[in-house]
Amino acid sequence: MGDGHAEITGIASLQSAGPRDLVFVEDSKHLAQWLQSSEQNATSWHASAMIHAKATIAKNVSIEERAVVREQVSIGEGTRIGAGCVLGPEVTIGKNCQLYPNVTIYPGTQLGDRVVIHAGVVLGSDGFGYVRDAKTGHYEKFPQLGRLILEDDVEIGANSTVDRGALDVTRIRRGTKIDNLVHVGHNVEIGEDVVIAAQTGVSGSSVIEDGVIIGGQVGIADHVRIESGVILGAQSGIPSKKVIRGKEIVFWGTPARPIKEYLQELAALARLRKKDG
Repeated sequence: MGDGHAEITGIASLQSAGPRDLVFVEDSKHLAQWLQSSEQNATSWHASAMIHAKATIAKNVSIEERAVVREQVSIGEGTRIGAGCVLGPEVTIGKNCQLYPNVTIYPGTQLGDRVVIHAGVVLGSDGFGYVRDAKTGHYEKFPQLGRLILEDDVEIGANSTVDRGALDVTRIRRGTKIDNLVHVGHNVEIGEDVVIAAQTGVSGSSVIEDGVIIGGQVGIADHVRIESGVILGAQSGIPSKKVIRGKEIVFWGTPARPIKEYLQELAALARLRKKDG
């Protein structure tokens, strides 16, 4: 008889089970091996989590209540999957990542090491791509067959969304930090150490180079290029196919221009109002 007072917190395989997991042992010769190694493995899978038999999960991984892990998912050592998360087929997550509750990751998405994804984020969803039929006038969906890659040390704020590429890759490079309620469209490429504040929208096929700082509620249209070191002030608007360049120069307004020009225009308008008055 075993210990009737033992607390069971999850169900796991022999290879990944922790001290409070329930395991199925078909052959008793494997039991001694597991008992010797279990205290070295802090893996914890909650009993209500749904984990596909073909998922690959490293040691010291925590999977909380009602998380869903589909086939061919790979989760690296030390990663924590919050309650209610859904990881689609062939998702890859690196080491020491943190997914907070209710994150949804679409199939084929790849996360590097030490990535932090806050609650409610959706990664790898279809881009907003439609083609209008010349005969019917109806919009037809353009296939969204690409992928999404987040490199090491990226952080995505709560309820943000990042679309997969249409045919290529949407990519967020190492060290970039994205605030809450930000949308990143399909085929966008964001460089290293970029900071994007809340309620900003980045339209498809735009490029944001390394070290860019983007304030809140900025609107970036499609096929825009923001060059390295640019600073976009809050509520700036960037028209389609525009190139913004100037390291450490602050741009403001719609359409965005250097803040000195913007302030000069405001001053000129103020003088005109005085004359009219």
